[in-house]
Amino acid sequence: MDAGLILPPLPRQVEADVRIDEVRRVLSAHALPLWTRGEIVVPWLERTPALDAALVRARSTGRMRRGLEDAVASLDAQRRGLLAGQDVRVSRLLVCADDGAERFYRTVERTLKSHAPRVLACVLDADAATLGQLLLGAEATVRCVLVEHKEAVADVLLSLATAEPVP
Repeated sequence: MDAGLILPPLPRQVEADVRIDEVRRVLSAHALPLWTRGEIVVPWLERTPALDAALVRARSTGRMRRGLEDAVASLDAQRRGLLAGQDVRVSRLLVCADDGAERFYRTVERTLKSHAPRVLACVLDADAATLGQLLLGAEATVRCVLVEHKEAVADVLLSLATAEPVP
């Protein structure tokens, strides 16, 4: 595990799955700060066909928000609806492209600090154009997406246990 990565409790569906050790291994295998002087260490993930498919499923079922501004607005609204003392597990996944500017990653870091521990962020080995092509099938840029529903988050996380990289 790279130094500094602290994984919060994952969704119950993931924690109860036989693939949990592999999911944790993949999340911990390559972890780095979001930016040069960043304080939060996040997983940097290789794309796999299974991960791509899980992200596409999340989008097609309406369980994904596109863009950091929309993600932050959604997280803020959801936080207002949370009850004090509620279970503190990852329930949202912020997936970022790997070609963002430092300012973008600083904003992601502030978002993570504000919404910890229910939001886990990761950086995908794809630029915004590649992520846009994957999720929208068009010439669009997607710098980040928020996977919102616990079942969709579990699906994406469990897809990490299939380690064949995208050719």
